[in-house]
Amino acid sequence: MIKIGDALPAVTLAEYQYAGEGACSTTGPQPVDVQKEAAGKTIALFAVPGAFTPTCSAQHVPGYVEQADALKAAGVDEIWCLSVNDPFVMGAWAQDQKTAGKVRMLADGDAAFAKATGLTLDLNGKGLGLRSNRYSMLVKDGKVTQLNVEGPGQFEVSDAKTLLGQTAA
Repeated sequence: MIKIGDALPAVTLAEYQYAGEGACSTTGPQPVDVQKEAAGKTIALFAVPGAFTPTCSAQHVPGYVEQADALKAAGVDEIWCLSVNDPFVMGAWAQDQKTAGKVRMLADGDAAFAKATGLTLDLNGKGLGLRSNRYSMLVKDGKVTQLNVEGPGQFEVSDAKTLLGQTAA
């Protein structure tokens, strides 16, 4: 499993941004080279088991949207939400959660990031397949400086307020 001091994996995620309320992107999903995008930045990264799922939609994403200004004031350049979903689902979820300008909703479609970090969650028996565990991390210049991994079915340490409290550490 990835740990503090490790570099983010060399994988490519995907991002689908809506052009505006009710409008779709005209460019389609765009590749996001994790190492290139994280270079020279401070990233508040959090991952969720699935888009549109109860805890993720009611608490996890809204917490980061609400704390976006505070995180940025504390030195965070970007906030990333990762989920093992396709970029179209992540784009629709971004629109639903009103994340534009606050949280980048990144698709880990084939779970490459989750696998490379060792933070997978096997939900095959529940019909959801291989997913990402719920966690948050603070990343500075591509290296993990804080890591908060949730236990099974928990939402206690990966929230925005916890990560905000760790930005000065």
